[in-house]
Amino acid sequence: MPADGPLATPTVRIDNADVRVTEWRFTPGARTGAHRHEHPYVVVPLTTGRLEARASDGTRTLADLVTGLPYYRPAGVEHDVVNANPHDFAFIEIELKR
Repeated sequence: MPADGPLATPTVRIDNADVRVTEWRFTPGARTGAHRHEHPYVVVPLTTGRLEARASDGTRTLADLVTGLPYYRPAGVEHDVVNANPHDFAFIEIELKR
């Protein structure tokens, strides 16, 4: 997927001093765009499928996610996340600001 491919759609559901909750929706091949996480975060998949994380150094990592099974990452993660499925994909991202 080229860096100029379609972008995923983020919808911020909560944003306050403690937490930001964003719903991300991806069509096949859509991406978040390169970004750095300033806060630790939890992702809760709304769909089962595969995402590809592309690091700035060119490293690519595939992750198989299962609906409802969350994962945690610390602050400082830098990547572009791409929907590697032939179907739509969605997850909730919860950024912990404190």
